[in-house]
Amino acid sequence: MSTTETTTSATIDDRRENTVQDPAVRRGGYRALWRRVPRELGFLLPTLPIAVVGLSLLSTVFFTGAGMIAIFVGLFIVALALYIARGFGMFELARLRWAGQNPITPPRWDPAGEPATPLRTVLGPLVNGHYWLYLLHGMVVNFIAGLVSWIVTVVWLAVGLGGISYWFWGRFLENGNGVRVPLSTLVTDWMRQGNPPAIDPFVAESLFQLILGAAFLATLPFITRGFTAMHQFIARGLLGAWRSEALQREVADLSASRGAAVSAEDRSLRRLERDIHDGPQQRLVRLQMDLASAERKLETDPAAARGLLAEARQQANDTLEELRALSRGLVPPILQDRGLIVGLESLAARSTIPVQLELTVDPALRLPSEIERSAYFAASELLTNAAKHSGATGIRLHLALRRVPDDDTTWLDLWVIDDGVGGAVPTEAHGLRGLDERLRGLRGVLSIDSPAGGPTAVGAHIPLTDTAPSSIALS
Repeated sequence: MSTTETTTSATIDDRRENTVQDPAVRRGGYRALWRRVPRELGFLLPTLPIAVVGLSLLSTVFFTGAGMIAIFVGLFIVALALYIARGFGMFELARLRWAGQNPITPPRWDPAGEPATPLRTVLGPLVNGHYWLYLLHGMVVNFIAGLVSWIVTVVWLAVGLGGISYWFWGRFLENGNGVRVPLSTLVTDWMRQGNPPAIDPFVAESLFQLILGAAFLATLPFITRGFTAMHQFIARGLLGAWRSEALQREVADLSASRGAAVSAEDRSLRRLERDIHDGPQQRLVRLQMDLASAERKLETDPAAARGLLAEARQQANDTLEELRALSRGLVPPILQDRGLIVGLESLAARSTIPVQLELTVDPALRLPSEIERSAYFAASELLTNAAKHSGATGIRLHLALRRVPDDDTTWLDLWVIDDGVGGAVPTEAHGLRGLDERLRGLRGVLSIDSPAGGPTAVGAHIPLTDTAPSSIALS
């Protein structure tokens, strides 16, 4: 999908901060390590220049402000240094994500529930521990770690590349009147113990450099991976959110999910009450009136009484059908008896617009009842919306399970895609908004991609493990 906007303060990425590494590395082994080398080198080689710039800028601004604190202006300069440190820290987190490391949840910079006054906005960093940790990272830790990793990486890369290409560029070096002693000479002289050389010295040097360079290049993926992981470890400790903040977010998400579930349940009960009032209740009132009329005419006009009784019987049958339809809206019998797959096939068969099924899951799959019920309700609501408003000539109903290795979760993805006019938006008190609230109760996600002119793709994503918050994604 395209760009997204969230209805809760947290995002799905906030749940993916963990130490699980790229699954391709675990599956592909050494070859997978090599695939990551270009991105890791792209992270490690600029690290020292960035760290030097950060150290110079932060030290200048911070110590200037510290020296002027006595005249109060220094507080604003120190706060400026903290803001600059935050910028360098966020840039480091972005570079680590680009290098293939797991995303690190950044801190919550503005304290929840506190008014954002101008003075608090300017001087707030002075009392926020995260800013000081970012300053420590930018002024001290990142420079030391960057210096070590940069030196070792550059030496390792230079020895490796220089060694395997020595046969080409080595011949252009001047001997310096015997001053230059090839590295291979020191080794071969020790091995020959004074015997005359068996091969040309340049050939011996080339072979030696080739073996040495190949050994360094063979171990280069472990060097880049190790130093990138070291920077990731440092960033997680100094630049990431604290566990207490993660717990606060978890509590906030649970409260939002509970509120959404309550709201969705209340909406469902009100709709059921309205449907019963407008349908079965009216029919039962008329049935009661027909029976009373038949009772009065039973002795004076038996023929009219029989007609009223026949009409009352039809009213009873219609009322029963409406009650069955309402019960199917709550818990469809086919869903309970035969599962989600058959339930979706039944919805597709009843649709007024041809539906192409793309069910890529095991037909015998059985999920928890609340998940199957919500998925069935989502499909029913989306198919109904498409039939009423899209003007489509065809619909695709796609169902699949999706594994997210980063946080070790499994999601149920249900997509309804039509070729209609587009323009679908979640409006208050309408179907898509109610569907979003229902999904939020399961900490699921409703995504909407419906540009003007179509097509429309609406996805209901439900976590099979309790790991993700809710949002509506709009393109």
